[in-house]
Amino acid sequence: MSSDPDNEYFSDGITEEIINALTKIDGLKVIARTSSFAFKGKHVDVREIARQLDVSSVLEGSVRKVQSRVRITAQLINAGDGTHFWSKNFDREMEDIFALQDEISLLIANQIRENFGHFNIQEHLVSQSTNNIKAYELFLKGHFYQLKWDAVSIAEATKYYEASVQHDPKFARAYYGLVQSYGLLAAWGYMPAEEGFEIAIKNFMIASDLDKSSPEYGMSFIGRTFWMEWNFKATYKQLLETLNQHPKYTDGLEAMAELLMSHGYFKQAEEYIQKAMKVDPLSANHYYTLSHINYYQSKFDAALQYVEKALQINPDFVLARELRILCFIWLNKEDEFLEAITETPNREAKTIYYNVLNKGLNTLPPETLKSWESIVEDKQQMVPYELFALANTKHQQEALELLGKYVAQKRGQLINFRQDPSLHPLQKFDAFHSLHVSNFKLEDESDSSVSSNIETGTTIPENDKQLEKLVHFIETEQPFLNAQLSLRSLAEMLDLHPNKLSYLINEKTGMNFNEFINQFRLVHFKQLANDPKNAHLTILGMAYESGFNSKTVFNAYFKKAEGTTPGSWMKNGKA
Repeated sequence: MSSDPDNEYFSDGITEEIINALTKIDGLKVIARTSSFAFKGKHVDVREIARQLDVSSVLEGSVRKVQSRVRITAQLINAGDGTHFWSKNFDREMEDIFALQDEISLLIANQIRENFGHFNIQEHLVSQSTNNIKAYELFLKGHFYQLKWDAVSIAEATKYYEASVQHDPKFARAYYGLVQSYGLLAAWGYMPAEEGFEIAIKNFMIASDLDKSSPEYGMSFIGRTFWMEWNFKATYKQLLETLNQHPKYTDGLEAMAELLMSHGYFKQAEEYIQKAMKVDPLSANHYYTLSHINYYQSKFDAALQYVEKALQINPDFVLARELRILCFIWLNKEDEFLEAITETPNREAKTIYYNVLNKGLNTLPPETLKSWESIVEDKQQMVPYELFALANTKHQQEALELLGKYVAQKRGQLINFRQDPSLHPLQKFDAFHSLHVSNFKLEDESDSSVSSNIETGTTIPENDKQLEKLVHFIETEQPFLNAQLSLRSLAEMLDLHPNKLSYLINEKTGMNFNEFINQFRLVHFKQLANDPKNAHLTILGMAYESGFNSKTVFNAYFKKAEGTTPGSWMKNGKA
């Protein structure tokens, strides 16, 4: 990452772009931005990072912008032993930024495939989303502020997005940034809802005319259908389409979990959030959603465990703090509850609700009821504790009336009202069940699961003659003597597509590319070592003559293949 705070937005943006590019490769596990950035600026052993993220290799490096040039260093590290098996420096003009992202992403993907096994790689992973570099820089700044997830920063993000589309009126991603930012500001009550949603919809119409292929299109679409309109059937259909095109898109997976959770399909909701956590295992949002899934099933101990994990990851996660308070109330943890509500808003209503559930309070004084009459206008209220207190006392008719107003407003905080344990006492009333009847039932949908678009490569026919031809070429032409030999360069020599060559090697031999090539290098090394004419050569010299490009790689492969070190093998008479 960049050590220059003024360029942090650029470093973070380019890093995320490369992550997103690699995510497009089916069969390649890539950890999402949130979890990857959890280690940003921290000195953590690469093996510990790999353990927490459950990965076999780690990419690290730096991104620096110096005037009109960008400098990127990248190194791919084997998480098993901490060795570097690829590194490269790049120094380019800013105008080449998209081509550079594509080049780096493809190089990384090829290195992983050569060291770990087959998967198909597209010809290109990054496309040029704008011809205007200034617009792109402004977009990255907007995205940087948007991801701070607080009202001031999101408002700042809108300024950069607006400036971005001024520089390039056809830059779809910047319009989608405006959709998301204004939608959040409106939904959270930080600007008049009607005004915010109107601006969001206007920008969505522009963006969708420019590009419907990006996952942002689907998420912007459901931002309207799910949170604004409570049109759950349309939301489900759009999520299916988005996830079929982008199966590892964590925002989409989480949104599907939220949709299913709001309808009581908890098992299916948990399946989706677990899929998201495989890609983004250190996401506070995912743990928060998993906590909610348990909370709505009245599994309060499990809910508390997961929400505590969310807060360990992000201590400033306000919604998670509120969910923890609710867990403390339901579990009757008074000391923890009192400590948790310190310096939080709405402490009086929280305390009343605690007393209602745990101290037998069943009637609220008239002055309290009077002071609560105007709360329906408080649209910044995150958790409706007043509603919960009314619902669990003798004031249930007042609770139904207040809930009806909230549902009519389609408040995001109440989208799960049918599942909320704090509102269970209201379920005995017919009026409760008539509130916003959903148009979605999972059992009515013909396709109730997201199908995978992962290509297995099994359409490539098995052909022993192809392998024989490959082995014959390697043994006679000895391309392995070139330490820089890559799968792609060997494929060019054989006039094969790299994907097909990778599949052939992995499927027919069970080895990855480097293992396959190193076996020929090892044979050559032994021939050199057994020839008396080479007695003057060192072990490492003969290894380099055989095509190995480092002492570490040679020693590791030799010991794995022969069960002993090269030195011991030489002393024991060779073979």
